[in-house]
Amino acid sequence: MASFSGIWVALVTPFNNDAVDLPAAKRLAQHLLASGVSGLVVCGSTGEAAALSKEEQLAVLDAVLEVAPPRQVVMGLSGNNMAATLQMQQAIQLRDIAGLLIPAPYYIRPSQCGLVDYFTQLADAASVPVILYNIPQRTGIPLELATLRQLARHPRIAAVKDCGGNPDATMALIADGEIDVLTGEDNLILTTLCLGGTGAISASAHLHPERFVQLVQQVANGDLAAARSNFYALLPMIHQMFSFPNPAPVKAALAQQGLIRNELRSPMQAAPQALQQQIAATLARLQPTDALID
Repeated sequence: MASFSGIWVALVTPFNNDAVDLPAAKRLAQHLLASGVSGLVVCGSTGEAAALSKEEQLAVLDAVLEVAPPRQVVMGLSGNNMAATLQMQQAIQLRDIAGLLIPAPYYIRPSQCGLVDYFTQLADAASVPVILYNIPQRTGIPLELATLRQLARHPRIAAVKDCGGNPDATMALIADGEIDVLTGEDNLILTTLCLGGTGAISASAHLHPERFVQLVQQVANGDLAAARSNFYALLPMIHQMFSFPNPAPVKAALAQQGLIRNELRSPMQAAPQALQQQIAATLARLQPTDALID
């Protein structure tokens, strides 16, 4: 079973005049991988997957795979129509990838038994490891601890992206040691690492990704003073990245760096001008080498 650890960046999807900008996606992927991140998650919520057609999602995946090793690429898979979701899964699995990130089916709010059935069907059909995505604020239903523990016994389910908002459940899963626990809450990256979690799937790690990579290493080395200094320097930027609906602040910051255009698909909107100015000031203060101790 694959192990998922370190910093995985929840990749934004660049647009150019409302069309998917595949060259920009490839440049961004290369830039992030060069910083030392563990991998990229394509077409998750940060990637605006819900605003992309299935064909566009596969095109983004193919573009990233042109520049990224398959072992460093995870693909998002979501839906509330089981037949259609399985069909999309089959299309994705024609490619060589590291895994699938799968949230609960949105909008319909199934029972916990229904969630077990949903994830079991997808895991049974998986040819690659599955990462459960527990994010009730988007799907409307949490994956309860008993459900997560039951699913963790499936041979294809390798990890969880934890946005469940339940620290007791997070610690229980880490203590169980059955699956890798990666936080999806960027303000909890240091906490999760110190508790024994394996890493994060992060949106804000688009920015100064080398510092997030260094944070993981600092904790692994037991240098908690350096890790705290690094993390608290990153924290104002992390808060800014989630002060307006994701991924608008991240895209604004990346556009300021000349990596992509500052463009989202409706109904998502660009970050307000005042926030963009605040982001520019924060990024100017947060230099790559600040507070890093080797």
